[in-house]
Amino acid sequence: MSNWSPPPIWPRTPRRRQGIWNYPRPHRTGIRAWIPSWRFVVGTLLTGTSLVGGVVAAAWMNISVPPELDSVDFETTTVYYADGKKLGQFAAQDRTLVSLKDLPSHVPDAIIASEDQSFRSHPGINPRAIARAVLNNVTGGAQQGASTLTQQYVENYYVGVGDTTYADEFREAILALKVTQEQSKDQVLEGYLNSIYLGRGAYGVDAASKAYFGHPATEMTISQSAFLAGIIPNPTYWDPRQGEAAQAQAESRWNRTLDFMVETGAITQEDRAAAKYPELVKYQQGSGDNRTAYLMEQVANELDEFGISADQLTENGYEIHTSIDRKMQAAAYETMKLPDDVGDDTDTRASLTSIDPKTGEIKAMYGGPDYSIHQTNAATFAAQGASTFKPFTLIGALEKDIPLTKRYGAVDGTVIEGWNQEEGGPDVPLYNFDHDSWSSLDLTTATANSVNVVYGQLNKEIGPKTTAEVGYRLGIPQGDPEANECCVIGTNLANVLGTAYVTNVNLAHAYSTIAAQGYRTSPHMVVKVMDGERLVHEGSTAGEQVVDEEVTAAATYAMSKVVEEGSGKPALALERPAAGKTGSSNDNMSAWFAGFVPQLTTVVGLYDYNIKENRYEEIEPFGGYEQITGGSWPVEAWTDYMLKATEGMEVMELPEYTPPEPPEPSQSPSPTQSPSQEPDEEKVTVPTGLTGEQYTTAASALAGVGLIPQQVDVDSDQPAGTVLSVDGEGQEVDSGSTIRVEVSNGSQVEQETTTVPWGLTNQDQGHAEEQVSAAGLEPVVQEAPSDSVPEGRVISVDPSEGSEVDKGSQVTLVVSSGPGEGGGDPTGDPTGDGEGGIFG
Repeated sequence: MSNWSPPPIWPRTPRRRQGIWNYPRPHRTGIRAWIPSWRFVVGTLLTGTSLVGGVVAAAWMNISVPPELDSVDFETTTVYYADGKKLGQFAAQDRTLVSLKDLPSHVPDAIIASEDQSFRSHPGINPRAIARAVLNNVTGGAQQGASTLTQQYVENYYVGVGDTTYADEFREAILALKVTQEQSKDQVLEGYLNSIYLGRGAYGVDAASKAYFGHPATEMTISQSAFLAGIIPNPTYWDPRQGEAAQAQAESRWNRTLDFMVETGAITQEDRAAAKYPELVKYQQGSGDNRTAYLMEQVANELDEFGISADQLTENGYEIHTSIDRKMQAAAYETMKLPDDVGDDTDTRASLTSIDPKTGEIKAMYGGPDYSIHQTNAATFAAQGASTFKPFTLIGALEKDIPLTKRYGAVDGTVIEGWNQEEGGPDVPLYNFDHDSWSSLDLTTATANSVNVVYGQLNKEIGPKTTAEVGYRLGIPQGDPEANECCVIGTNLANVLGTAYVTNVNLAHAYSTIAAQGYRTSPHMVVKVMDGERLVHEGSTAGEQVVDEEVTAAATYAMSKVVEEGSGKPALALERPAAGKTGSSNDNMSAWFAGFVPQLTTVVGLYDYNIKENRYEEIEPFGGYEQITGGSWPVEAWTDYMLKATEGMEVMELPEYTPPEPPEPSQSPSPTQSPSQEPDEEKVTVPTGLTGEQYTTAASALAGVGLIPQQVDVDSDQPAGTVLSVDGEGQEVDSGSTIRVEVSNGSQVEQETTTVPWGLTNQDQGHAEEQVSAAGLEPVVQEAPSDSVPEGRVISVDPSEGSEVDKGSQVTLVVSSGPGEGGGDPTGDPTGDGEGGIFG
């Protein structure tokens, strides 16, 4: 029997099941247990490659080149003075497109050498540069980019510059590959050169060349090209104007670019040695002068009327040539600066417009000292025209064959039928400036001295509609009164005193028609607009004869006497023939001198408009003047400006005119002339029964018989304005004699006082009037436009609420007439208090 037995069955170690994670590896010891097998490595690489390929393939299928950004075609519109010097520009982005073939070769060569030396050979991206950047960024080196020119072009031209993620950069890389397939290298390079931002607000190399060197890119040197190429990565902070550090960086980058240009063969070593660091022009943001903004605004407004919009100006890259004469504009800036005693906190504004009467071209315009402070152009803001309207009445009279030699009574305080403060109201006296009086004057002398009483009678004779029609015919725009548009001259007798509101440009237009002997053109600043070689718009110099030359010659003759012997005498310093007219509104809220020589019409204006209170106010005296009228600062400033503007200009005579012989010996215009000096005066009787009447009644009665009232105020317990005595009552005196009239000043009358009610502002007009009347006061309503106060509600009160005043005093309620442009048109006081009722 055998002793054999089976071997013992040892328990087998179960084999570990394979999984995704099989580490440490079995049957391996030490570090080998953690090293992946070759199968795993190969499998991982194949899987990763497949995934990446799939993502790239999907991206390639789904990403298409988008339309180019609208902004890449936007070009800067440049505006020029008449001599071709730059005035300003309109730009969404400061850019001028330039063709690659028009650029010197060293311009693109410098950028390629500095930014992407393999540009001509790579497919749109640079894999080696990408790998280098990734490795550097992963290992903690300084952040490094790998964008090619093509990728930058894609960002500038199709995507838009901004913060980007890795996904954005991946999309840009795909687009760069596709763009390279669809466009030539030269197309890509040209697009890049026209879209890259290079600092100083400049997009593209042409705008940058102008910003840094003062000339277009077609004139750039090797050195200048290297400078621009060097600052591309950070143009704002590497602009030398930022300081010494920026200067050092810009110079270092300039040297680097030149060295690269030698390496790439773009330039020779001799070119490199000859290169000198470029000289940069001083940087000026915008035009560098906030005053020119008024001109730019006028250009935009003018072109808008011809269908060229603001968007077109900022996008289409026009060249706009204007008629603005740099010498005249500089003279306007110099002479329109108000004296130092006009505080910065006042609302007094000065304006000027100069027009060539033959063409209508605006040669100079002053709208204000600083557009950043005053956004309203004073030359296009309306104020009362005052006595500058008297020539309209004069021309209307001449057209009706009324000669300059015709005489009219000129007694201060004359009552003219129909001359009233409100339609249907009682007639009131009309006064002359400073209450000057004459027995009678011819139209020439009355024009020279701006005599209201004469012009009131003249307007009555020809009809105020004629005055309005002549004003419109000369160039005052006829606005719609219901729409509160400028300018509505009106058809009441007081329109001769310029109660209507007009702008400086309006007046300059009308006076240019007179200066051009009745030939009316259209005022314009834009001479032509060019889009490359294509003419887009041309300013018209055509006109039409609207007034007979003989009529304007006679009117000009009378207006020349304003300069020779009247309120415009300071203009004699011009030492050349000139004509014009002064004008000053009620309470001196506006003041003008409108004048011309044959080649140039200029209007200087002043007004004071309280923006907060939405009302016109008296111009506070300045510069040593007791009051501001047209014959003060405006005519002085006009003369100073015209001396500079006409320097070197031919001295020309005004239109030839021979005044007819007067029908009777002319009388002296002096209001102080003694009656005994006048020849063969007829006798008249001094009216009786005037004592106890109001002075206006007495003055009217005396003027009615050809006598000149002389008011003498005396202390009295009688109400103010009461006549106390009249010299020579019932006696026979020479016609034209001056009669002394003593009038109470009311100084000894015990007046009962009351208080202007509170809470009138923003009240309904009717309710406010009731409150004022209930306080024993007389409400007087004036209308004015307002964008903030509803129509029919009170804007302001004068005297102010809470003021203590005499019972029976007038309280002015300024009531909103609703929104309006260029100021309001509250009716001026037609009774006058000076050179126009509304002074002139």
